[in-house]
Amino acid sequence: MSPRRALLAGLLALGACTQQMSRPDAADGAGDYAKEGAESAAPPTSPEMAVGAARGSTAPQMPRAGVADSAAPRMLIRTGDASVEVESLEPAVVRLRAYTERLGGFVANTTYQGGRDRTREASLELRIPAERFEAMQSVLDSVGEVEWLNVAVQDVGEEYVDLAARTANAKRLETRLVELLATRTGKLEDVLAVERELARVREEIERYEGRLRFLRTRVATSTLTVRLHEPPPIIAGTGGTGVIGEAFRQAWRNFVSAIAALIAWSGVLIPLLAVSAAVWLAVRTFRRRTTPIPPAGDSIER
Repeated sequence: MSPRRALLAGLLALGACTQQMSRPDAADGAGDYAKEGAESAAPPTSPEMAVGAARGSTAPQMPRAGVADSAAPRMLIRTGDASVEVESLEPAVVRLRAYTERLGGFVANTTYQGGRDRTREASLELRIPAERFEAMQSVLDSVGEVEWLNVAVQDVGEEYVDLAARTANAKRLETRLVELLATRTGKLEDVLAVERELARVREEIERYEGRLRFLRTRVATSTLTVRLHEPPPIIAGTGGTGVIGEAFRQAWRNFVSAIAALIAWSGVLIPLLAVSAAVWLAVRTFRRRTTPIPPAGDSIER
């Protein structure tokens, strides 16, 4: 081959590599998540507007698992928990379920607690699309009075890219092992060794792909645990836990605690008082023995 043809072939190969590197890959998800953050920066003013705006948004695209880029995409897993005080428990639960379904989510777990000696409350685990997570704040404000709201964000983009690279390498090794096994005509031990290695590689691929699917699911769906509870009554009925009743109970507990503390300290105070009394009697006896007694005649003359 002439030098001119060799140079032309090298330029064509370089162009093909550059075109392959510029294809949309795992890092393309970063732009979608950046657009998602910009769209959700301004919260809606009402739950109906929040639901309508959330319906118009598009779901973020997940990065592909086949190829890993050098720049890790932003893949955020959002989890939150909130406490909301409501006037009545059942209507608030119904409204929260309805708003969650309108946002495209669902209620995963529900727990109710109540009784004569407890405030009625319910805990709901909501699974919401990630791009509509911010709209839930206005929804909670419409359900009741939000006492606190905590949101934790975890970026798993680096883990996703690493797993995608491991999966691609394992698949290339699987292809080589399959080709080697198809053309292998040696001893039976060598064939079995190749089959065992192929089974191990396929197990790794399944484990990596399962983790990738789990990360994509967690990124696409956010989790919000909401605790709804009714306000405690000022004066509780029979067997209730009102504020005044609880104050009397706390006063009785403090009184019993003071008596218990006094009894406990008596084990220290009684020995100290006994020792102090013994020392005082010893000093008084010593003073009486050392003090001289005046004669009887002197006292008569005086």
